[in-house]
Amino acid sequence: MVQQAVVSSTLEKVDPVWGRIRDEAEAIIQSDPSLGGFIFSSILNHDRLECALSHRLAQRLGNADIGPELIVQAFDDALEEDPDIGASIRADVLAVFDRDPACDRYIDPFLYFKGFQALQNYRMAHRLYKMGRQDFAFYLQSRSSMVFGVDIHPAARIGRGIMIDHAHSIVIGETAVVGNDVSMLHAVTLGGTGKAEGDRHPKIGNGVLLGAGAKVLGNIRIGECSRVASGSVVLHDVPPSRTVAGVPAKVVGYAGCAEPARSMDHTMDAIEPPEC
Repeated sequence: MVQQAVVSSTLEKVDPVWGRIRDEAEAIIQSDPSLGGFIFSSILNHDRLECALSHRLAQRLGNADIGPELIVQAFDDALEEDPDIGASIRADVLAVFDRDPACDRYIDPFLYFKGFQALQNYRMAHRLYKMGRQDFAFYLQSRSSMVFGVDIHPAARIGRGIMIDHAHSIVIGETAVVGNDVSMLHAVTLGGTGKAEGDRHPKIGNGVLLGAGAKVLGNIRIGECSRVASGSVVLHDVPPSRTVAGVPAKVVGYAGCAEPARSMDHTMDAIEPPEC
């Protein structure tokens, strides 16, 4: 027990996110021993967060066509090619914990939240796509759509510190770009406007908040730290730090705060520029 405490303390200094997830895993077993097998196989049997996540995703995505073992191997290849994926994973954990009032532990998105899991599957698929393994990436996209209800093209570019809340019916197209520290709720679509080819999907700036059911269509830009109200259909560029709402969406005021994606404030009261 003393040795375990020493290991835990050391790990928290080297990798505080993974260290905290392991501590929370131990607490789960103590409070409900019936989950011991699940928690050990998902968390405690692994030395690194990346290995644990690969196992967790593979167990959910594998089927008779491609088993979990092959998916784990593909994820290992992606992580070896791009070690920075690990930093994005940790930033996403922190984003969910910071912004989702239903998230009380770091372990929650890791084990249970399909938005977080679908996003990490995208990160692996994106790297495989860039490595020339497009068919494996498309397979992962297809399985994510079936398992998580989230359809992200592996060629899309998504930053870190992303929170996808609830996540059902999320669609992100091939040439879409999502900046850092963005939050979006269920049924968001970053799509095209027809059969046009080439660069045809939205560009979402850093710190943007996309409300539930928001549709952003075409090769347009949503400026940094803006808000798109729930149910809106955005067809034109949005300046930075603004709130847009409606069908079609129009600017109805300022964003109301410096970091809408972190505040998660969906109210429409603020029309004046935020104080610095």
